Amino acid sequence: MSVQQNVPQGYSATQIALHWAVAVLIAAQFLFKDAISNAWDAIGAGKTFAFDPLILAHVGGGGLILALVVWRLVLRLKRGVPAPPENEPGALKTLSHVAHWAFYAVLAAMTVTGSLAWFGYVTQAAQAHNTLKIALLALVGLHVLAVPFHRVVLKNNVMRRMIRPAE
Repeated sequence: MSVQQNVPQGYSATQIALHWAVAVLIAAQFLFKDAISNAWDAIGAGKTFAFDPLILAHVGGGGLILALVVWRLVLRLKRGVPAPPENEPGALKTLSHVAHWAFYAVLAAMTVTGSLAWFGYVTQAAQAHNTLKIALLALVGLHVLAVPFHRVVLKNNVMRRMIRPAE
């Protein structure tokens, strides 16, 4: 006997808000990373660096991203997510599924490696953090390119699900 799961028709307002909050925080982390990068280089060279609120913002932003990602995961597991569009080919459904879980994994790993690098001065963690940054940029690019692909090629409006809540 199979158990049928209730699949929501769309994302909740909370899921949507968390998605966009994480997107904004990720953008801020990339745009304002120079302060923490410069401080890291100064520490490595045995120099001191002046306090910069952008360093605190980067560290706090990373922690906040992790908290929001965990919240999103809890909601995803408890509430579920809408089914992929019906006209999406099987291989793309698989790619989408893998990409979404990769986002969670990469964001969590970035937070852990960033914390180990900053608070423990673990050089390997800093190197992993920078490598993960490339993976995250690739995932963001793929995610953003999926929107026009869905709209133009598959002729569905999958983006609407991340704008209008369906309770």
